[in-house]
Amino acid sequence: MKKINYIIFAICMITAAGCSKSFLEKNAQAELIPEQLTSQKGVEALLTGAYGLLNGNLNGTWGNYGAAPSQWLLGEAISDNAHKGSENGDQPNMAALEIHEPNSTNDNLENLWVRCFEGIVRCNNTLKYLTLVQASDKSFPADRAGEIAAEARMLRAHYNFYLVRVFKNIPLITENTTESAVDNMKDIYPAIVEDLKFAVANLKPTSPKGEIGRVNQIAAKAYLGKVYLYQKKYLDALPLFNDVIAGRPGIESLPFANNFDVTKENGPESIFAVQHSVGTDGSGGDNGNVGDMLNFPVGSAAINCCGFFQPSFDLVNAFKVTADGLPFLDDKYRLNPYFSDYGMTEAEKNNYVLDRTIEFDPRLDYTAGRRGVEFLDWGIMPGDNWIRGLGVGGPFVAMKNVIKASEISGNTGPGSPNVTGLNVNIIRLADVYLMAAECEAEAGSLPAAMTLVNRIRARAALLPKKQAVGGNAAVYRVNPYLSFPDRAYARTAVRFERRMELAMEGHRFYDLVRWGIAKKTMTDYFAFEGTYLKFLTTAVMEDKDEYFPIPQTQIDRSGGVLKQNPGY
Repeated sequence: MKKINYIIFAICMITAAGCSKSFLEKNAQAELIPEQLTSQKGVEALLTGAYGLLNGNLNGTWGNYGAAPSQWLLGEAISDNAHKGSENGDQPNMAALEIHEPNSTNDNLENLWVRCFEGIVRCNNTLKYLTLVQASDKSFPADRAGEIAAEARMLRAHYNFYLVRVFKNIPLITENTTESAVDNMKDIYPAIVEDLKFAVANLKPTSPKGEIGRVNQIAAKAYLGKVYLYQKKYLDALPLFNDVIAGRPGIESLPFANNFDVTKENGPESIFAVQHSVGTDGSGGDNGNVGDMLNFPVGSAAINCCGFFQPSFDLVNAFKVTADGLPFLDDKYRLNPYFSDYGMTEAEKNNYVLDRTIEFDPRLDYTAGRRGVEFLDWGIMPGDNWIRGLGVGGPFVAMKNVIKASEISGNTGPGSPNVTGLNVNIIRLADVYLMAAECEAEAGSLPAAMTLVNRIRARAALLPKKQAVGGNAAVYRVNPYLSFPDRAYARTAVRFERRMELAMEGHRFYDLVRWGIAKKTMTDYFAFEGTYLKFLTTAVMEDKDEYFPIPQTQIDRSGGVLKQNPGY
C-alpha cells in the first residue's frame, strides 16, 4: 500500500514567521488565487500541504533538526538518554541545549517554532477554504467535508502539542484569528483537546485504502489520551487507550524490531506515523527523514554521517538487569558501570575483548550500537572507527533511526544515503500500553498496571539474541514482575519500562518534565555521566529549564505582544 504523499511545498500557504500581521496575512510566493482553491480538489491540496510539515521540513533538507518529528534533539539529547554527539564546535547551539544553557536566539528553537506554526497555518487555511467551498458547492460530500475538518484539526493539535511541550506559553492561532499578534500567556491545552475530540468524533477507525498515512479515529483516540495524560487526567485517558489496545493484535505478537524497519512500516503497531519517502515522487530527499540525517556513525559505517545523537553511558547501563531479570529500579545500575572500551589506552583497545557475561535486557542491542556486537546487517560494531568525537558523545551509536545496509538502495535520497525513507512513529502501540499502565498505576489499579508492563516485557523476551565474536553478545534476561507492592513501586516500574521500551524515540525529556522529576534526574545524571564526559561536570539544570525561551525574533515581530518565558 502506498503512503499519502506529503507534499512539502506550500499551496497558497502563509509563512509562519512570527505573530505579527505578516505572520497571519503574508501570502507565500507562487500563490494560487482563491478561485483555484474554492473546490474540493483545492481543499484536498491544502490538506495535503498541512500534512507536509509533519517531517519538519519547510524547504531544503539541511537544518531541520529541532523540528525533527523524532524529537531526537529536544526530547532525547537534552535528557539522560543521549548526547548531541559529533565533536566540539559542531553545532554549538545544540551543545548549549544539551547542557541546559539555551538562549532566545538558538536556531534549533526557532526552527521548531517556525515549522510548527507553518503547519498550524496550513491547517487553518484548509479549514477556511473548506467553509467557503461548502457554502458555494452544495455537491461537496458532507461526510468527506467532516473528515477533512477532522484531519486538519488533528494535525493542528499535533503541531500545537509539539510547541506547548517545548515552550509552554504559545499563542493560539485558529482559522478565526484576526488579530495581528496574539497573547501567548493563555493555556492552549483546552483547544488541543477540543481539536482532538472533534477528530475522534469525525474520523473513521481506519485510513482510506491506499492512503495509510492519513490520520484516523484510532490515532486521534491515542493522541487525545496522551494529551489527557500530560494533564494528569488519568481517568479520561484510560478508556481511550483501552479502545486502541482492544482494536489491535496483542503486543506479544508484534516483533519489536519491525518498528524500525523501513520494509515493515505502517504495521499493526504503528498508530500515528510520519510518512517519509525518497526519490520516487520527484522531491529528491525533501520528503524523506531529513530531521535525522546527521544521526549516523562515521568511518567505515554503511551510512556515514555525521556522528550525532549518541546513547549515553547512563542509558546503556540502565538496561542491566538483576539476577531476577528485572531492572535496577533504585539506580544501582550505575554501580560497576559498563563503558565498552572508553578510556582505555591504544594498546588496551587493540586487545579489547567484549565481556559477554553482563546481564542485559535484550532491548539494549536493538537500541544502541556497542563495540563487538552485531549492528543490524552492517557487521560487528568496530568501536572508535564509527565515532566522531569520543569526548563529546562517548562510545555508543544510535540504532533505531538507522536502516539496514541491504536496504539502502531504494530507501535513501539520491546521492544522500543519510536521508532515508524510514517513517517516524509519533505514537506506537507499546507507547499506548505503557501510557495505559501509567493511568492504571496512578488510579491504584496495580495488578492491571503490572499486566500491561509484563506484556511489554514478554515481547522483549522474544527478541533474537544479538551476536558477537564467540557467541551471544550478553546474557540476555528479561522476566515479568511478580508483584507491584504499592503505588510508588508501580509508578517507578512503569516509568522505567517506558525508558527501556521507548529509548531514543523522542519521549524522554518530556516524560521527565510531566512527571515532575526532570531537575533531580538530570542532576544525578550529570554527576554520573560527567565522570566520563568532562564537559558535563559543570552542567546544571534549573527549574526554568523545563521549558525553553520563546525565540526573540518572534517577540520582536509581535511588537512585544508575545511575552518571554520566566527566567529567560
